[in-house]
Formats: sequence, C-alpha cells, structure tokens
Amino acid sequence: MSAKFGQVAVGEELPAADITVTRADLIRYAGASGDFNVIHWNERVATSVGLPGVIAHGMYTMALGGRYVSEWAGDAGAVLEYGVRFTNPVPVPDDEAGATITFGGKVTAVDEENRTATVTLTALSSGQKVLGKAIAKVRLA
Repeated sequence: MSAKFGQVAVGEELPAADITVTRADLIRYAGASGDFNVIHWNERVATSVGLPGVIAHGMYTMALGGRYVSEWAGDAGAVLEYGVRFTNPVPVPDDEAGATITFGGKVTAVDEENRTATVTLTALSSGQKVLGKAIAKVRLA
C-alpha cells in the first residue's frame, strides 16, 4: 500500500483498508496505554451509561488511522502531523468477529516546496463515521 511520492497528486485516493477490532485488542491496548476505563471491557457498565455496549478506546481508533496512513506512506516517521475529532464510538461485540473499521483517504494538498502531502482520512464502523476532521501531513520521499 506504499505511496509513490513522485506521483502523488491532489485528489488521489488511498486504497481502502478494513481493520478488525476485537475485545482481545481492547485488553492489549488497555495494558499498553494504562487506560482501564470500565466502558472498554464491561458491557453492563457501558450500557448503564448510555453506550451501545463496550466501545473501543478513542485513542486506539485514532492510532489505527495513523497506522493506515503510515503504511500508505511506507514509513511511520513520514507522518509529520496527525489529528482527529471523535464523532462516534466503535462498539466491539463480545465475539470472534469483533468490529470492523473501514479506513479510506484522499490527498487534499501537495506542497512541492516543502515536500509534503496532506491526506484527509475517513473511518467508518457499521456505516457510521467514527473519526472526523482526520487529517495527516506526510513527508514525501
């Protein structure tokens, strides 16, 4: 999925990628991040506070988007800036299938002088937008 930066142009679409999130992923992320908020592992508590069920950590969802764009760039160090707004939670069912987040992206600007490209990402789960204003600035090779 690596970008060919000599050919990057405004309007270029990044290939879509489906990333699966399971409850086991949430446990691993909680351990790595130290975020053990009960809404990320306890169905009863999550629904009692109005959530549709256990939800993925927002920062984990954001990190998956960062991985998506860095894989496109071919180098994690090429992502110079990255920011998002969280628009909807990602409910993660207690089964082997988990939840699927579909990432896409489009090159919205190219700065040849500074050798950077701006990529606007999309992230959908169960047909809902889960990240808004997801924008990455990527250093071109």
